[in-house]
Amino acid sequence: MPRKTKENNEYSELIQKQDAVEETLIPLNGETHGIDEVLNERNRIAVLSSLEHGERFHAAGKRDVELYIRTYNTMLRSSGEVNLKALVQAHYNIDSILHPDARSPYPDMSAFIYSVLRLPTSIMSCKLVLLGQSEEVFVQHDYPVNSWEAVTASARRRKWFYDGKETLAAYVASVSDTDDIVPVLVAFQIEWNKMYYLLNADPTTIKLLETRMDRSSPVFAEISKVLRERLHIAPDDWSRLEVIWGDQLWETLLQMARQRKNFRLRMLGGSHVGYVRATHQWWNPVKAVLDSLNVQERPVYFVSSNTHSMVNVLSGSLLNRQDELTRFALKGDDPYLTDECRKLQEGEVPGNWHNFLYFAGREWVRTPAGREFLRHREQEERERGIWRIDARHGMEIDAQIFDLSKLRPTDVDPRGRMRYMDYLSQSKALIINIDYPLGMAAYRMMREIMENLSQVRGIYILGKAATLNGSIGDVMISNVVMDEHSQNTYWLDNCFSAHDVQPYLIYGSVLDNQKAVSAKGTYLQNRQYLDFCYNSNYTVVEMESGPYLNAVYEDQYLTRYPVGENINFARLPYEVGLLHYASDTPYTRGKNLGAGSLSYFGMDSTYATTIAIVRRILEREIGFLQRQSLRTLPQAAAQAESGDEESKVS
Repeated sequence: MPRKTKENNEYSELIQKQDAVEETLIPLNGETHGIDEVLNERNRIAVLSSLEHGERFHAAGKRDVELYIRTYNTMLRSSGEVNLKALVQAHYNIDSILHPDARSPYPDMSAFIYSVLRLPTSIMSCKLVLLGQSEEVFVQHDYPVNSWEAVTASARRRKWFYDGKETLAAYVASVSDTDDIVPVLVAFQIEWNKMYYLLNADPTTIKLLETRMDRSSPVFAEISKVLRERLHIAPDDWSRLEVIWGDQLWETLLQMARQRKNFRLRMLGGSHVGYVRATHQWWNPVKAVLDSLNVQERPVYFVSSNTHSMVNVLSGSLLNRQDELTRFALKGDDPYLTDECRKLQEGEVPGNWHNFLYFAGREWVRTPAGREFLRHREQEERERGIWRIDARHGMEIDAQIFDLSKLRPTDVDPRGRMRYMDYLSQSKALIINIDYPLGMAAYRMMREIMENLSQVRGIYILGKAATLNGSIGDVMISNVVMDEHSQNTYWLDNCFSAHDVQPYLIYGSVLDNQKAVSAKGTYLQNRQYLDFCYNSNYTVVEMESGPYLNAVYEDQYLTRYPVGENINFARLPYEVGLLHYASDTPYTRGKNLGAGSLSYFGMDSTYATTIAIVRRILEREIGFLQRQSLRTLPQAAAQAESGDEESKVS
């Protein structure tokens, strides 16, 4: 049946249900629902029909996004629980670029998978979600999260705790966490309820889900096809659900068929001071390690990136196990690894061998040999001047400290090696690398670091971003940043250019001299918003640079960062470098982090940018040490000459 005819039939059925209303309740799929819900369903179908005819049903813009943000922020001021259903219409109204089919009666699988990857699996059973800034806040409200199960989401670093029943608690490090969590929950609820209705449209669907059979059976494959078609899910999206939920796919769908979602949300003690206190708690263990290294007398290079690439490049821990990793890859347990390893060895693909070893290492550490390596890794890294500080409090942001004087040049990734690395043994400098924070948490963490460290020589920001003019895997280098939080536009002399990254990037392109927008949230962007950015030549959409630069402003000026100003950062006492690799192409429908994974392909841009940062820091430090050495030579000669004269006189 053509899609349009099917939608018209559904529309007619909803009209008939509306006509059958006696007062305000309507029987639908064995339950009673308010007339507004049925009208909502009818409106969704009408909207989809109008979009198919090229009509623009709702020209959402920045005002709608601000209204959405203001709506949930004012609701969360309540001391009680708020119903997430009240935010559904506001979510529709923003026409999110990540949720283009929100109003459709059929699932928007890109948005659903995006949300699923950013929520713990226990969200399937939850009805109440709690937000708080610290463990103390939860305990004060009689929620002992310290005794709950710690759970995680596969694609978002955040501390979650599950009570084993119907309540999920999350730490929020800044307002950006709220801007991230709320739209994700609303989108998840919208898509869950679409599938609930579709699963209950035909009584035989639930019976099929309750069928128990061998997954290798041809009958299983046929039933899966029937279920997929009834849910209007494309084959590739169904495959992604099989990867995410595995053997629990049918069980999860059955759970969705048995209950509609209507989350309740509650903010516990959210305050500006609470965010500051949470940042202090995060900093304390980092400060303890720095104090043991006499950091007050040592210069620092600050890096915001991730917790795997820089340590892999500088420690040599995985590269020194090249033979073992190669044997593991060729063993055949993972066909993808085996195939890629052979292609690289035979020169069939142009990928970088060291990137492949890092990628294989992620799977290898799950083996008995890999777990044995993890037990000794800390000692190996300490010998090379590397300290890891795992997050212990509300902020799920790990940190690493590198003592440049203890690095072993022969262990550094060959792409990061250079002449005169022996000078580094005289260095007093440290690298502080943190797992890049989300949005405004970057401002708070940079403020904390600036307050405690006075000898900063460089600030280097590496992160993921959406690109409006490139492709996934490209690297963007911006020298203009417009921050959505402060409405400030920063003009800076980015220390990186295309030639710093291009030699190490195999698959993508490097686009320098770009302009970036630091957005408030991934879901809080729509077509009109992106069109406005693109028409103003802003081609990079990310979340951290603006907040970081707001903190840099406060390090250089007497006042708090302003609002709505153009700020020239062409001359700073330390250099600033911004690098982003493209993980989203929002102008291409469905091409977002929910629609796919960067996988091994993503290692190319991640490590190309990491190598660029490492080389920049090492070159800068070696240059400093060489100049210092040249200055000390005349002094040493003068002292020697003075000593000779004194000996002659005596």
